[in-house]
Amino acid sequence: MPELAVQKVVVHPLVLLSVVDHFNRIGKVGNQKRVVGVLLGSWQKKVLDVSNSFAVPFDEDDKDDSVWFLDHDYLENMYGMFKKVNARERIVGWYHTGPKLHKNDIAINELMKRYCPNSVLVIIDVKPKDLGLPTEAYISVEEVHDDGTPTSKTFEHVTSEIGAEEAEEVGVEHLLRDIKDTTVGTLSQRITNQVHGLKGLNSKLLDIKGYLEKVATGKLPNNLINNKIANRDAEKKEGQEKEESKKDRKDDKEKDKEKSDTKKEEKKEKK
Repeated sequence: MPELAVQKVVVHPLVLLSVVDHFNRIGKVGNQKRVVGVLLGSWQKKVLDVSNSFAVPFDEDDKDDSVWFLDHDYLENMYGMFKKVNARERIVGWYHTGPKLHKNDIAINELMKRYCPNSVLVIIDVKPKDLGLPTEAYISVEEVHDDGTPTSKTFEHVTSEIGAEEAEEVGVEHLLRDIKDTTVGTLSQRITNQVHGLKGLNSKLLDIKGYLEKVATGKLPNNLINNKIANRDAEKKEGQEKEESKKDRKDDKEKDKEKSDTKKEEKKEKK
């Protein structure tokens, strides 16, 4: 068996929450048994860090595993938007809610290899029956047959774990604390807190609306123009600093030359 391209997959809590939300939303409008989405993250040598994800429209025939549809146009458009937010997050694989491997997973994985050569599949069980990790990670490998028949693709299991950055850990701790603590406050207190939260959200939405209206009417430049202006100013500043540095070096050379000429004159006078 060749050495695997990845030895461990670390899944962040944000990904788990996003997948559960995806499953719950789709479950309310249809009777799909599983949902499919794209995983974003980065590679640290042979450790895959899965830090984000997004849902992708997907459908399949329950009776025929070879009949399925994944909207790759939607995938490409969504990935383009995610890259504008965080260019360091790349497509690293895909997920589905299983809870087990399906016969058409190899075919779907081959499609995902267009966007990521070492595509990793993470099955996330949104309704686990037993305690333990809700994730199972797999990577496709070539299976060699002893009878001489052509090789075929199969999945090899990869170690997975749940990992988080400090900010994520704090958020998860608060979430778990609120779930466990049933005496957070009276019903009226909780309703009051929710009303304050909604008012704050409404204020933010009004700010966003006002900004977008100003951009649409040309009163404010859009974000891309702001970025170009910022980049242009940075380049201009860098150019000015280089010119100043050249000027300083030139002045230093002239001062050194003047000192040298002065010393020569003094020597001549002594003679």
